[in-house]
Amino acid sequence: MRAPLPPDLFDPACPSAVTPFQIGDKWGGMVLVCLADGPRRFGELRVPLHRVSAKVLTETLRALERDGMITRTEYDEMPPRVEYAITDLGRTLFPAIEACRAWAAEHLPALEAARASYAGRTA
Repeated sequence: MRAPLPPDLFDPACPSAVTPFQIGDKWGGMVLVCLADGPRRFGELRVPLHRVSAKVLTETLRALERDGMITRTEYDEMPPRVEYAITDLGRTLFPAIEACRAWAAEHLPALEAARASYAGRTA
């Protein structure tokens, strides 16, 4: 059995909303990272992705499934159980995700300064 996802998997100050790179959408890359070690249930994903509403997480999961990045497996059990897993195609995004994270770590202060400067000019 895999360890549960920690609630602090993503830094609360994570700049995902401000980086110019998004895998699929704002939350898609984070969902893929959560699935890197194996299948997860919706409730498990909600722990580190607590800033995402249930509706938006559902939409993100559907979009990733539609694009072939993840699979959704329903189990005929009581209570019903659904798991999401990353596909081989989804795993091909990890180098790009890591490159985006490295880029952000190096360049985020300059990006934020540019945005603040721009906002000051347009205010």
